[in-house]
Amino acid sequence: MSMRRSPRSFAARRRSVAEVAAETERLILRTWELADRSEYARHVNTPEVGRHVGGVQSEAELTAAFERLEGYHRDTGHTFWAVERKRDGVLLGFCGLKVANVPGTPVHGEVEIGWRLRADAWGQGYAKEAAQASLDWAWANLDCDRVVSFTIPANEASWGLMERLGMTRRPDLDFAHPHFAPDHPLSQHITYAIERPRVNP
Repeated sequence: MSMRRSPRSFAARRRSVAEVAAETERLILRTWELADRSEYARHVNTPEVGRHVGGVQSEAELTAAFERLEGYHRDTGHTFWAVERKRDGVLLGFCGLKVANVPGTPVHGEVEIGWRLRADAWGQGYAKEAAQASLDWAWANLDCDRVVSFTIPANEASWGLMERLGMTRRPDLDFAHPHFAPDHPLSQHITYAIERPRVNP
């Protein structure tokens, strides 16, 4: 008589093939899989989500972006990880850490935290939950004195989260993004930073 195995949860099956960087009560931060790309394109690469970050990306731009994300992880051991909701395995977007690659600016070479979630996941605390897990990972695994994040002034939701994470506004680290003309609405970036927590002796 054959015995039926109990089905594992979607998240458990996913963890068997993806490398998990961090887990929270509701989320898994993990490496990217090929199947994530179509889900990301469908639910995150939208006009609403992309309005402060350059809009909808073409298929070629998305492919290049995923290759960069995989390269960050390969080269440094961290990246903007895929954010998966535990209860149903849904891909919500990304959150994580990378080395800022903005030559000629004050943030170039800094450890950067970033996030981007699908619109139907907004307002539920997922971004803060994932970002805090990423910061905890940084303090536990990286030899850095601070982590930075940056956005355009119009992206109030993003810099508001930076403030809720305890990050401090750093006008001395503001910059004009070299990918955009000086008068472009996505040129001027404001920067926040958070210092490594002090450990009491």
